[in-house]
Amino acid sequence: MAPTGTPDPLLPNPLPASPPPSAPTLLKPGTAYADAWRRCLAAAPEAFRDDRVLTLRGGDWRPDGRTLPATTPVDGSPIAGAPRLDGTVAQEAVRAALDQHRAWRHTPLPERRARIAATLDALTAHRELLALLLVWEIGKPWRLALADVDRAIDGVRWYVDGIEPMLAGRSALDGPVSNIASWNYPMSVLVHAALVQALAGNAVIAKTPTDGGAACLTLAMALAAREGVPVTLVGGSGRELNQALVRAPEIGCVSFVGGRDTGADVATAVAGLGTRHILEQEGLNTWGVWDFSGWERLTAVIPRLFDYGKQRCTAYPRFVVQRSLFDAFLAAYLPAVRSVRVGHPLAVADPADPLPELDYGPLINAAKAKELTDQVAEAVDRGAVPLYRGRPDGTRFLPGQDTSAYVHPVTLLNPPPSSPLHHAEPFGPVDTIVLVDTEAELLAAMNASNGALVATLATDDRATFDRLAPQIRAFKTGHGVPRSRGDRDELFGGFGASWRGAFVGGELLVRAVTQGPAGERLPGNFPEYQLMP
Repeated sequence: MAPTGTPDPLLPNPLPASPPPSAPTLLKPGTAYADAWRRCLAAAPEAFRDDRVLTLRGGDWRPDGRTLPATTPVDGSPIAGAPRLDGTVAQEAVRAALDQHRAWRHTPLPERRARIAATLDALTAHRELLALLLVWEIGKPWRLALADVDRAIDGVRWYVDGIEPMLAGRSALDGPVSNIASWNYPMSVLVHAALVQALAGNAVIAKTPTDGGAACLTLAMALAAREGVPVTLVGGSGRELNQALVRAPEIGCVSFVGGRDTGADVATAVAGLGTRHILEQEGLNTWGVWDFSGWERLTAVIPRLFDYGKQRCTAYPRFVVQRSLFDAFLAAYLPAVRSVRVGHPLAVADPADPLPELDYGPLINAAKAKELTDQVAEAVDRGAVPLYRGRPDGTRFLPGQDTSAYVHPVTLLNPPPSSPLHHAEPFGPVDTIVLVDTEAELLAAMNASNGALVATLATDDRATFDRLAPQIRAFKTGHGVPRSRGDRDELFGGFGASWRGAFVGGELLVRAVTQGPAGERLPGNFPEYQLMP
């Protein structure tokens, strides 16, 4: 036998070991939060003070309310928080928005188009600053932060170019559109919707998400306001602002993106008032595997499903797998989940290095990370089987940095029915797997949350997909491929409890925020009817 450490002469010479990646030691120069803040002060001094963002109402920027303390999820350091207004000030903002609305709705369409187009040009000029703010405020990796900004700009340009036929025979609502959205997509969801609403002839009100995105949203709204777009920006707790932003008679439409509990409260309020509404809520999006053999395709798509730590409404946190295929599924799944890259979004080893290529960084805050970690531990205590637990990679974090908001991928088999992970969306990088033996069990498991936004059924047989897909309660169902919220002319909505009110996307977004012929029934999910487009 050859001595220890000596290559076996009967084996080929081993390949030289690859050098380990250099561990990051510094922030990429020019990307510090202080750098981003200084650029905001220079880009929109009317909207930023030395240490806070301002409120926009009646066309004026004001230091309303107190500023909530905030920290970045990236490393726990302090950043500017959202302003907290009381209900009285919010009601004044709504009344001022109604005055703007009454003037704007009569502004000729060519002028509205020109002002929105100018806003898009300004957003493009500040594209990288907006993306850098998203990195610091909500923890998006650079690639995904840029994509969020670009989707907002490109999506609204599509409407600017094609708005005329969408508005034929239609007019603006009687009052402004109130936008209450979650923190995860400030640009491609909230800013995108607000600018299209304004293009259609409405003044718009936006509530700054409490959990993140205050500076990014403030900068975007400042650029729009400079071009004469009638935008209002307020912040505060939902309870304090509910009367103004949801129940006020001045509101023409409520557009909400968030969780089911808050969404149910909003739905109850608008149903009683008869207010036009668009309520996008969470659902447990599922990926079914039945009579399937395309394992290489599955391996390739798994890392993409972890984009932004699955903190997105169209994430897939649940796999429903035919029991007889479970060994093949694991052989395809585990190598893929091990390749998911998690780390500090702005950390580099050398100033000249590009920003790291990551699938995700931190979750929105340390409290959410702890909540999710506790849910995983509780599920395991009650019988779930841990199939995979990711571990920190020191080459992706700065020495000594606060990592309390980071959660590495976790995969659990058969979460117990008593666990929230069994029936609700975790909104974090936790996958759960449920095994089934019959098609009936497959459908029941895929419909566990009473409605979802998207789903996927991976099966080799097209006839099987065509037979089972209509029984899956999701607005969009992919055949072996993930579905997304969509852009431009792609429609979007939800089934069951995942959506209430008008559907959106393409022409439907314009129809949802305008008035058509008398007696019109909008496609959507309403208490009195459901109408598919």
